[in-house]
Amino acid sequence: MRDYIKRFLIAIIMALCVSLLFLGGRHTEAASEPETAEVKERWIWPSDGIISDTYGTRKGKHKGIDIAGNLDTPILAVEDGVVLKSYFSTTYGNVVFIKHPSNFVTVYAHLNKRNVMVGQSVKQGDMIGKMGKTGQATGTHLHFETHQLEWRYDKKFALDPEVLLGKADVGETVQGGVASIGDHVLEASSHFHTSDDNSRLQTTEPSIKDTYIVKQGDTLYSISKKRNTSVNKIKELNRLTSDLIRPKQILIIQK
Repeated sequence: MRDYIKRFLIAIIMALCVSLLFLGGRHTEAASEPETAEVKERWIWPSDGIISDTYGTRKGKHKGIDIAGNLDTPILAVEDGVVLKSYFSTTYGNVVFIKHPSNFVTVYAHLNKRNVMVGQSVKQGDMIGKMGKTGQATGTHLHFETHQLEWRYDKKFALDPEVLLGKADVGETVQGGVASIGDHVLEASSHFHTSDDNSRLQTTEPSIKDTYIVKQGDTLYSISKKRNTSVNKIKELNRLTSDLIRPKQILIIQK
């Protein structure tokens, strides 16, 4: 009888231990889950280009996304942060690591040129480098990674960048400085402003007569007719890759 009670107590203790381990693991997992929705609302795409590869390809070894584009295409910081690393790697080539207030680390690899140094503070939309094909790259593109908390050599904390930037399939064009929020498109780079954000305008921006504030119902075609210019010219001046515009967007307009 005493042995039976002893075995019974041991079984209960073991069950409690297993439960505590399970709860502890779940707690740790939940605590480390990023607030992706909040980050997604403010992050911008790091470069103009075409998605040439996505996260998890190459038998799961590709821990980022690739954006193919022209040599020296500007590479932008997706969010405010501090440069953790800026160096040349035999694999990444010219590469920049940025730590963000959201506790993510972003990696920008294969750059032709790096414009920032370790310890430097950067603002969202700052040009941190230019697109290239340095390191182990077969063509001109940006390899972009996101990591929770820290970058590790084994990339244990890697997260699919599309979770934070929005879904983009291979072959789809993306625009540097643009953040997708549902069906709306916002731009946070110095090439785009709204009438509610005039404080961001720099002295190098065009004068008021060279700009146009988009109104409800406007299209690029209707604006081109009003200002005696062409749709292609407007898109070129504003680095637009589509005809999508929104109310209060400030467009650069030149005849």
